[in-house]
Amino acid sequence: MAIILGIESSCDDTSAAIIKDGVILSNLIANQSVHEEFGGVVPELASRAHQQNIIPVVDNAIKKAGISVNEIDAIAFTRGPGLLGSLLVGTSFAKGLSVANNIPLIEVNHLQAHVLAHFIKENEQDTNQPEFPFLCLLVSGGHTEIVVVKSPTNMEVIGKTIDDAAGEAFDKCAKVMKLPYPGGPVIDKLAKLGDANKFQFNKPKIKELDYSFSGLKTSFLYFLRDRMKENDKFIDENINDLSASIQRTIIEILLDKFKKAIKQTGIKQIAIAGGVSANSEIKLQLELLAKQQNLKLFVPSFGFTTDNAAMIAISGYYKYLNKDFADLDIVPQARYTI
Repeated sequence: MAIILGIESSCDDTSAAIIKDGVILSNLIANQSVHEEFGGVVPELASRAHQQNIIPVVDNAIKKAGISVNEIDAIAFTRGPGLLGSLLVGTSFAKGLSVANNIPLIEVNHLQAHVLAHFIKENEQDTNQPEFPFLCLLVSGGHTEIVVVKSPTNMEVIGKTIDDAAGEAFDKCAKVMKLPYPGGPVIDKLAKLGDANKFQFNKPKIKELDYSFSGLKTSFLYFLRDRMKENDKFIDENINDLSASIQRTIIEILLDKFKKAIKQTGIKQIAIAGGVSANSEIKLQLELLAKQQNLKLFVPSFGFTTDNAAMIAISGYYKYLNKDFADLDIVPQARYTI
């Protein structure tokens, strides 16, 4: 039996979770609304908010799980990637709690944790987890990667973005349309009311399985600029069609490479992870793909798509089984690859 406390502080959400033998007992998240007026996360404000939130969030997660601190077998924390100031708050707190209670530390890669969110069990009867190896499309605000998952601790990236991530493309395109932050969910909602084929945008031609989204963002900006010269109400009058069209383009870019990866690897179990996996259209398109090619698709529960500590705790659980502990001199890393 192993009880793991997970602590997540890579960006603007402070989260703590307790997992017992893979089954989630609690998962609490403190969001930071302070960033909304700036249209993006402000690192200094994020780290200050983490300092305010981390003690009550961890305390409440332990209480909600119905355990005491001395029952915790290990403390798993996000080492990176992420905002350095935010990571430092979580790392420092984890170290302090470890020393004070003589509990082992486990460092977790945030990206690997997103992938392993599929192994969080809602209850002891939950058996809906992928088999190894499986192919995962990891899509978030900061990362877009195609990952071959060979085991909980053995993953290989076979495709990645060479510039911006898909989630960033959603948010930046939303921003130029003057939609609120975060823009991805807003575009998803508006797209349901629009014509996805109304406007056509160029797709980048990148070799192999890598992605690029910076060119799409720029062409979208120029497209709107030119149309606004002709009609200053163009965005307002076409907001649903614009949302649907840019969403279709981003998803087509994502799935074109993912289909190639499926063909190259021959892997029949596929999954999606990361914040963008909450997008309703990408889930629909993946379901169609799985049906067409007789694949088994895994989509994480909505609560495990965005940054959360349950995914950190489940990653820590597998490392705990391997006795893969961290030393107290470990430091966070803003850049940290799978």
